[in-house]
Amino acid sequence: MVQSNTARFLTTYGMVLVLLLLVVLFSVLTVSEQHPAGDAAARALLDELPAAQPSGPVFVTGRTTAEDSAFVTATIAGLREHGWTEPQTVYGSPSEIRAVIDHSGGVETGTITVLTTQPMRATVRAIVNDLAPGSTVLVPPSRRYPTFLLADNLRNIANQISVIAIVAVGMTMVIITAGIDLSVGSLIALAAVIGAWLIGLMGGTDAGAGAMIVGSLGAIVLSGLVGAFSGAMITGFRIPPFIATLAMMQVASGLAYILSQGRPIYQLPESYVGLGRGAEPLLGIPWAVLLMLLLYVIAHFVMSRTVYGRAIYAVGGNEEAARLAGIRVKRVLLSVYVVSGALAGLGGIVMASQLKSGAPTYGLMYELYVIAAVVVGGTSLAGGEGRIFGTLIGAFIIAVIQNGMNLTNVESYTQKVVLGLVILAAVLLDRLKHQGWRLRKKG
Repeated sequence: MVQSNTARFLTTYGMVLVLLLLVVLFSVLTVSEQHPAGDAAARALLDELPAAQPSGPVFVTGRTTAEDSAFVTATIAGLREHGWTEPQTVYGSPSEIRAVIDHSGGVETGTITVLTTQPMRATVRAIVNDLAPGSTVLVPPSRRYPTFLLADNLRNIANQISVIAIVAVGMTMVIITAGIDLSVGSLIALAAVIGAWLIGLMGGTDAGAGAMIVGSLGAIVLSGLVGAFSGAMITGFRIPPFIATLAMMQVASGLAYILSQGRPIYQLPESYVGLGRGAEPLLGIPWAVLLMLLLYVIAHFVMSRTVYGRAIYAVGGNEEAARLAGIRVKRVLLSVYVVSGALAGLGGIVMASQLKSGAPTYGLMYELYVIAAVVVGGTSLAGGEGRIFGTLIGAFIIAVIQNGMNLTNVESYTQKVVLGLVILAAVLLDRLKHQGWRLRKKG
C-alpha cells in the first residue's frame, strides 16, 4: 500500500519535483555579484545614504542609457526627499563629466559628493581622485544573488518557451491518441510566412489592426487545414501517423520557401510585435506567456471536464473498445490533428511577432522540442495517458535546462547531448512504469 501511494505521488508530482530541483541547482550554480540598475539601483543607494548632508556640491552621474536615466531621475527625487542640496546632473563622456566637476566650487576644498552607478564607479573615482582627493563617491551596493532567479531571466525563460508550449498543447492531444505529428515545426514556419505575406498584401508596414488580425487568422486556419489533411490520410487511408505527418512536414516546409522565395518577409508594422514582445504593465508578464497560460487552462478543462476530452483518452487507450462504446474514433482522430495544426499556426504567429518577420527557416527542429516537452511532462507515447499541465511542466523543464546551461557557459553541442539524454530518460521511465504495471497485474 505504501509503495502504491509512493508510486502514485511520483507519477503525479514527480516532474514538478524535478523542475524544482533544477531551479535549485541552477540557482546555486549561478550565484554571483549582482549590481542593481535603474530604479532599483537608486533605491538601494538611497537606503544607505549617510545621515549627515554633505557641505559641498552634489553630482549625480550616469551613462546615456535608459537604465542610467532612470537611476539619475529616481536618485535626484530621493535626494530632494532627504533634504539634500539640489544635485547637478552629469551625463556624457569622462571628459564631459570631468569638465563639469572641475568647474564646481568644491574642487579646492575636496567636498564634492558624486552619486553614480556601478559601471561608472571606476571612471568617476579616477576623476574625483585627480581633481579633489578626499571627496566622496557613492554607488549602489552590490549583492550576491543567483543570476538564474533574476526577474528578467525568469521572464525570458517563460517568453522563450511560449511557442513550444503553445504547440505542445495540440501535440499532447495527438500523442494521447497514440499518434504523432512531425509537421508542427514546418507549420510554424509556414504560418509565420503566410501571416507576414498576407499582412504585406494588406498594407505591409502601414497595415492596421484589422489587417494583422485577418492575416494571422488566415495563417492559423491554413495550418489547421494542413492538420486536417494529415488526419484525413491517417483515418481515411490508415497511413501511419509518422509517415503522414513526415510527408506534410516536407510539404509545409516547401510551401514556406516557395511563398517567401527563400527570404524573410520584413514588411510588418511596428505594432505587430505587441503579442510577441509586449507585456502587461502591472507585473511585466509577456502577452505571449499570458496567451500560453490561457490556452493551458482551456485545454485542461477540455481534456478533464468534457466528453470530447474523455473520448480522446478512450481512443488512445483502446481504439477498438472506444469504437464499440459508440465513440466516433475517426472524427476524434481527425480533430486532434486539426487542433495540432492550428496551434502550430498560432505558434508561428507568435514567433513572427517576436522576431517581426516571417521566414521559412523558423521552427527548425521544433517538432523534437515539442515532443520532448510532452514526453518529459509524463504523456505516454503508447497513448491513453497524459496531463495537459504535465506538458507545461515538461516545457519548463526543457527551458530551465537550456537556460541554466547557457548561464553556466555549457557549449551548444553539449546542450544537445544533455537534451537528448533527458528525452531518452523520460521515455525509459515511461516504459519501465508500464512494464511494472504489467508485472503487478500478472502477479
